[in-house]
Amino acid sequence: MPVLTNIRQLLTCRAEGGQETLHSIERAALAWEGDTIRWVGPEAELPVRFREMPRLDAGGCLVAPGLVDCHTHLAFGGWRADEFRLRCRGVSYLEIARQGGGIRRTVAQTRAASEDALYHRCLGFLREMARLGITTVETKSGYGLSFEEELKLLRVYRRLQATQPVRLIPTLLAAHIVPPEYADRREAYLQLITDELIPHVARERLAECCDVFVEETAFTVEEARRILERGKAFGLRPKLHADQLHDGGGARLAAEVGAVSADHLEYASDEGIQAMARAGVVAVALPIATLYLRQRPMDARRFVEAGVPVAVATDFNPGSAPSYHLPLAMTLACVLCGLTPAEALKGATCYAARAIGRDRELGSLEPGKKADFILIDAEDVDHWLYHFRPNAVQATFIGGKRLEDHDATA
Repeated sequence: MPVLTNIRQLLTCRAEGGQETLHSIERAALAWEGDTIRWVGPEAELPVRFREMPRLDAGGCLVAPGLVDCHTHLAFGGWRADEFRLRCRGVSYLEIARQGGGIRRTVAQTRAASEDALYHRCLGFLREMARLGITTVETKSGYGLSFEEELKLLRVYRRLQATQPVRLIPTLLAAHIVPPEYADRREAYLQLITDELIPHVARERLAECCDVFVEETAFTVEEARRILERGKAFGLRPKLHADQLHDGGGARLAAEVGAVSADHLEYASDEGIQAMARAGVVAVALPIATLYLRQRPMDARRFVEAGVPVAVATDFNPGSAPSYHLPLAMTLACVLCGLTPAEALKGATCYAARAIGRDRELGSLEPGKKADFILIDAEDVDHWLYHFRPNAVQATFIGGKRLEDHDATA
């Protein structure tokens, strides 16, 4: 049962107290057994039963829960750097999509990639993400858009969960767009999702959540309701891409179906925000996408003041958010979305865990939860997110084991 001591400040990020309350402990200690936290508190108050246990020196670092990236599109083929160039010249995201680029292009590239190739590519991404302090990642399908290709992506995630330490939460996003071969058979594709994919995925336990992109180039509110209710009937938690490019009623739908999260929300209405607050839906800010698309950022302050918890994630994908750097997303959530550093950290830990339905075991440093934590070279959370560096994380622990120890036994 190791004990981590010489901690400058430990940020527990417990749920109570609202978005900015981190429940910090000065000169703290953290004890765990196996993969579970047993005690957290001031080092001077370390219980007798822990005092003879092996100690690890935190070196005066800041300690926080392992970061949770609650919105990624991890498995995809190819990149879209040329579309980045076009957007820099003023071509809009929707224009590129209408010309056959965007998601459709990545679907073709992903279908052309083998399961093994996608697995090894994702493995490389996850190793880099773990070094940045990310210990849990939500991983969407959505670039296969056929029965077999969607299953291929979900099988990649299952294989990754068994072969590397980062915790994965797989999500079925077959309702990303209507694939080209179903352009004139929209109802047939909806039936494929509701009557074939959802039952099969649930039966094989290949996903925990079901997501829908509600947008004029994707799916309507009525179609999304049908898909998400079907997913709920099979035990898949609903999530939504909502109100990213205009107010399409996604926030209101998220509340109606009891979604665990609604993500993007740059154009969410006051009515939608109030509905989310009443229903307990987490709002997920995705500021890297805002940056790359040069669009109006989500006003996170509106949500916080309405009582909606705000999570922060990367939206890692090859088009609108080609970065898995969650600390960068946290800094951007401060600069673009109006969160404070403390609010951004709680958004990437406690509330991000809630946005994937895992807040009972992840997202905060409390006895009984998983021993996922990071050591940060910073005097406090303000300085960490203000002084952006390639990586301020000195060590990542997942299930009580340092990342390097996981690598040594892989």
